[in-house]
Amino acid sequence: MARLSVNLNKVALLRNSRRTGVPDLLHFARIALDGGALGITIHPRPDERHIRGSDVPALAALLQPVRPRIEFNLEGYPDARLAAILRDTRPEQCTLVPDAPDAFTSEEGWKLDAAQMHLARPAIVAAKALGCRVILFIDPDPAVPARVRDAGADGVEIYTGSYAAAFHAGGHAALLTAIAETARRARDLGLVVNAGHDLNLLNIPPLMAAVPFLAEASIGHELTADALENGFAATVTAYAAALRRGGAG
Repeated sequence: MARLSVNLNKVALLRNSRRTGVPDLLHFARIALDGGALGITIHPRPDERHIRGSDVPALAALLQPVRPRIEFNLEGYPDARLAAILRDTRPEQCTLVPDAPDAFTSEEGWKLDAAQMHLARPAIVAAKALGCRVILFIDPDPAVPARVRDAGADGVEIYTGSYAAAFHAGGHAALLTAIAETARRARDLGLVVNAGHDLNLLNIPPLMAAVPFLAEASIGHELTADALENGFAATVTAYAAALRRGGAG
């Protein structure tokens, strides 16, 4: 069964457009858990354009009674700031992304050339020493999982944004094949296989059919957009069910 980890970045982005604290991030985290999410994902960027520094310990405290059954997943660029957050929070999972701190969003995965290996390896060692499962965000490229294993990480999160865009345009077969091949290669190397970026109720079923052993999908933007029409609780339940239906095998 693939787990749903609800990414709360967009809820925080909406909150930050006012000074009222509405919508309340902790309230929406509770709704996500009640709706069947098995994880909460946040990406505390340095500019705090969505998740703020104060949100991290607050969410950690909220989740503490249900961890590790409910997973706290922190995403971020491997710098001293993220290292400090990890030491203070000790999430179950840390997903490292290679994008610069001022990037618009995470749209490119680790290639793990020599320079990136030099950056990633110490961060992986430090995070694993805290008890975190360490995931590297990668493109759908079957050559990369072996480098992820060599870097010492526990798994991959395969970027699905390009697949989602191609699905919307009606020509996703090649990208879905690349995702499936990358996922199989990672699984065969003993790595955890996660996925994320622009997944929704239409493109999840083909993805799950191609990668039935997917461990987790981190979903925020599309889920939040659907929630504007259908309500947050009902939308979380629908996304969790979509991942469960395709998760066996």
